[in-house]
Amino acid sequence: MKTVFITGCSSGFGLEIARHFLARDWQVVATMRTPRADVLPRSEHLRVLTLDVTDAESIEKAVDAAGPIDVLVNNAGFGAASPAEVTPLDTVRELFETNTFGTIAVTQAVIPQFRERKTGVIINVTSSVTLKAVPLIAAYRASKAAAGAFTESMALELEQFGIRACLVLPGRAPETRFGERARSRMHGFDHEAYVDFAQKVFAGMRDTSSPTTRAQDVAEAVWRAATDPSSPMHIPAGADAEAWALGR
Repeated sequence: MKTVFITGCSSGFGLEIARHFLARDWQVVATMRTPRADVLPRSEHLRVLTLDVTDAESIEKAVDAAGPIDVLVNNAGFGAASPAEVTPLDTVRELFETNTFGTIAVTQAVIPQFRERKTGVIINVTSSVTLKAVPLIAAYRASKAAAGAFTESMALELEQFGIRACLVLPGRAPETRFGERARSRMHGFDHEAYVDFAQKVFAGMRDTSSPTTRAQDVAEAVWRAATDPSSPMHIPAGADAEAWALGR
C-alpha cells in the first residue's frame, strides 16, 4: 500500500486531497499546523501529524514520523491581496516563507529517501494565476511562480533517479476558505490612487457566472499526477484554470 504525505490538510484543497486518497485505499499522512483529526474520516490508513512548513524542526519531525513516503503533495499556502505599491514587506516575506520556502524545505527533506529508493513523485500545488497576470495579487503570484520555477528545474535534476515532479495549478475556488483568508490580509484598498480600480477588479471576481474551481477538481488533478506516469508537468485544475492554460 502506497503512502501520500500532504501538507495543509485542515481545510480546502488539502482536506479534499486527503479524502480522495483515503477513499482509494492509500496510506495518508495528513499534516496541519494545528492537527484536527475530526475533519477527516476515521481510518486505519490515516495519520494526522503536526507540521509548520516554515519551521525546519517541525518539518524534520513530521517527515521522520511519516516513515517511507511514495508521493509528496506540497499544498500548504495562503493568499493576500493588495496593490503592489502598498503591500507591506512583512506580508511579502510571509507569503514567500510559506508558499515558496516552505514548499522547497519540505521537498528537500523528502528527496533523499526518494533518491535512495529511485522512485517517488513530488506534486507542488501552485496556482493558475502563474499562467496569466492578475492585478492586486502581485506578491502572492510571485511566490507561487517562484515555487513553479523551482519545481520545473528540479524535475530535470531528479528524473535520473526515477523521481517525477509536477505542478497542479488550481483556479479560483470560492467554496474554500482560501479567499476568506486572503481578504483578511488585504491592504491599501482605501488608498485614493487604487480605490476605483480595486472596486472594478473585485466586481469581476464576484461574477459567479464565470467558471471556477472545486476542491474536488484539485484532488482529481493531484491523483492524476500521483498515479499516471504520463501526466504532464503542468496540470490545470478547474474549468477556469483549464481555460487559462489554453489561452482563452
